[in-house]
Amino acid sequence: MNIDLSGKRALVTGSTSGIGFATARQLAESGASVIVNGRSQEKVDSAVGRITAEFPHAQVVGSVADLAHADGCDALLSAHPEVDILINNMGIFQLQDFFEIADSEWTRFFETNVMSGIRLSRAYAPRMVAKGWGRIVFVSSESALNIPRDMVHYGFTKTAQLAVSRGLAKRLAGTGVTVNSVLPGPTLSEGVADMLKEDATASGETVEAVATRFVKTHRASSIIERAASVEEVANMIVYVSSPLASATTGAALRVDGGVVDTIA
Repeated sequence: MNIDLSGKRALVTGSTSGIGFATARQLAESGASVIVNGRSQEKVDSAVGRITAEFPHAQVVGSVADLAHADGCDALLSAHPEVDILINNMGIFQLQDFFEIADSEWTRFFETNVMSGIRLSRAYAPRMVAKGWGRIVFVSSESALNIPRDMVHYGFTKTAQLAVSRGLAKRLAGTGVTVNSVLPGPTLSEGVADMLKEDATASGETVEAVATRFVKTHRASSIIERAASVEEVANMIVYVSSPLASATTGAALRVDGGVVDTIA
């Protein structure tokens, strides 16, 4: 199976590290022209440099914009008014007890995790429809189905992404534009690795070993019994962004290692 995205232009939001970077890298490897997005010029430049160093012929550009705000989305859209593939990956998470989450935090999480994708999808989808082809992917989470007791505000935004994705897929029925969600489970991204470094140092274990112990303890339903790599999640995102996934739309595609204990 060969994924060839030559001639396609892709935007991956929040793509200077983690799942977003792995996705941008694989899209570039598959021949797509890629827009790397982040809030820091330094991080965007670094991400673009890493990809082009590995794939010298790749067409990769950076776009610095804080998509948690409408003006940030507007700035990105002004700079890059048309894409064929939109990966709504940008998101934030934070451990916090429900009774300590202020209204401002609910709003911040909703604006960042949900409204960023809504604003960009609303702007880019009509252009995709006009061309008769397009891919929109929301990077959600298994937390959309298994709402974390210590991150209710995060789970709420991830569930909202599923609703938006499914509804937009219906709205775009028959246009050649597909809309799907991808649901990663525990994933050993840079951010997660940073959170686990203290435990790893204290125990003398590797970060990977600590992540595996975390999964077995706190995500006991996991079938792979370890954290996924960012590349494993990106594999699914890139596939569903490709022409090969033309019959897949309105779906919630799990890359959760079997954490969600259901056959549907």
